[in-house]
Amino acid sequence: MEIECTGRRIGDEGTLANEVAAWTKRRNNYNNKMKINWKFTKKNADEKLSKHYVS
Repeated sequence: MEIECTGRRIGDEGTLANEVAAWTKRRNNYNNKMKINWKFTKKNADEKLSKHYVS
């Protein structure tokens, strides 16, 4: 959210709530059209993370 506010200070809680709500709505509408481009497979993840699994 810091980048979206362009470095300006928001003076009161009501304005902040409105800004966050508007940002969230834009983000959600934009991301609903995007797909996740996974960089790994389940097999790769299992191999990398196997030491963290409890047997």
